[in-house]
Amino acid sequence: MTEQVAGHTTEIALMGGGCFWCIEAVLARLEGVSKVVSGYAGGKNPSPSYEQVCSGTTGHAEVVQVEFNPAVLSYRDLLIVFFAMHDPTTLNRQGADVGTQYRSVIYYNSETQRQVAEALIKEFDGEGIWGAPIVTRLEPAPVFYPAEEYHQQYYQRNPNAGYCQFVIAPKVAKLRQRFAHRLRAAGAGA
Repeated sequence: MTEQVAGHTTEIALMGGGCFWCIEAVLARLEGVSKVVSGYAGGKNPSPSYEQVCSGTTGHAEVVQVEFNPAVLSYRDLLIVFFAMHDPTTLNRQGADVGTQYRSVIYYNSETQRQVAEALIKEFDGEGIWGAPIVTRLEPAPVFYPAEEYHQQYYQRNPNAGYCQFVIAPKVAKLRQRFAHRLRAAGAGA
């Protein structure tokens, strides 16, 4: 999906890699990303609540919807960061978060996005980067449901919370170390 925003073409990406707080905190810091919304996708219930999704019975995954400028950050480069920030080899699990709602998934919005994601997964598997096959699901984008307001920008609003300190902060540090060249300028957002 591509749209015009303030004279710039933006694209929408939809992906999940465990807790949406982690993925949102990382991707929001990238140059070219204009918006990241935490939410739910891939399940059977319309407009699910966090509690329903956490029960594991709705089929939804915790995901982020990312609006980005492909002239600044390509979809491929966005996916490279996404893969580096979670373990795409664990089925329905990221660290202590276990269940189908924490699955690694890429929901593509176009045939081009599907091809880019499929090629990157094949490339990474061929290189054996993770030492195990990538289990990230690749599926057409379903309806996206934004999460409740208290989930949005969670790390930015709660940096001293235990989960933020012990789980998210190390991912942000890893991002700064490995992808410093991809970060937005200081003071330019998250």
